[in-house]
Amino acid sequence: MSSLPRVQHRRLEVDGVEVFYRESVPTRPDAPVLLLLHGFPTASHQFRRLIDALGDRYRLIAPDHPGFGNTIAPADFDYGFDRLADITEGFVERLGLSRFAMYIFDFGAPIGLRVATRHPEWINGLVIQNGNAYEAGLSEAARGFVALRPDHEGDEDVVRGLLTLEGTRGQYETGVPDPTLLDPDAWTLDQHYLDLPGRKEAQVALAFDYKSNVARYPEWQSWLRKYTPPTLIAWGSNDPFFPEPGAHAYLADLPDAELHLFGTGHFALETHVSEIAPLIADFLDRLPTA
Repeated sequence: MSSLPRVQHRRLEVDGVEVFYRESVPTRPDAPVLLLLHGFPTASHQFRRLIDALGDRYRLIAPDHPGFGNTIAPADFDYGFDRLADITEGFVERLGLSRFAMYIFDFGAPIGLRVATRHPEWINGLVIQNGNAYEAGLSEAARGFVALRPDHEGDEDVVRGLLTLEGTRGQYETGVPDPTLLDPDAWTLDQHYLDLPGRKEAQVALAFDYKSNVARYPEWQSWLRKYTPPTLIAWGSNDPFFPEPGAHAYLADLPDAELHLFGTGHFALETHVSEIAPLIADFLDRLPTA
């Protein structure tokens, strides 16, 4: 019987933030590195099964963003996507990473693409899973989310409605043909973290800042065209927020990208990790090392 890879759970201080992260220990010291950037409303635990599948062959590193999971931020932390990218950038520097691939999902996409535009020399490949960078990839629900403003009456209530157990569970179940494939511990754990003191306020601030990501889509598209990183796209085609056209849109700027669609919802790893993990392994094995 094969054993699961070793996984270390650590903390690293970055600019006053105590970043919690999971890191696999591969059998090869020179194994390719994949930085896993999670989305909303989850944390690094969303990658638990992927790390179990691939952690013995690759160095997989999954931090919790400020406002999520086990990461601890100061009470006066300014929750915006620029600051989350600052912390991720500092985290990479503290670990001494100089060349790696990124897995960008949901909120992890605008965080990771900010880091990529700051340090193109770091990135040797992208794995994109329901992480949007195109207007075509915004559903009507997503467009409504982007339009929310703190000075509009009722808009904060809309955001807070997403932060309930019903809202969190719905993000997992919507678009999934067979909900019995979903582990209810996933949204239960997410909700535990959302219910911690100050976390809902952090999520409200990030929701109102989401429009800053859409404004930077042209910049990120230009970066993709200029640097053309090798890219694997694995997309849940029934995603109610970032629908299938968002996956196809990348091909305009990355015509050589490898695209795979799965008949599931937003959290594709929850239902299709057995199909996605081998694709990632093959992709990482083909990446340039220099």
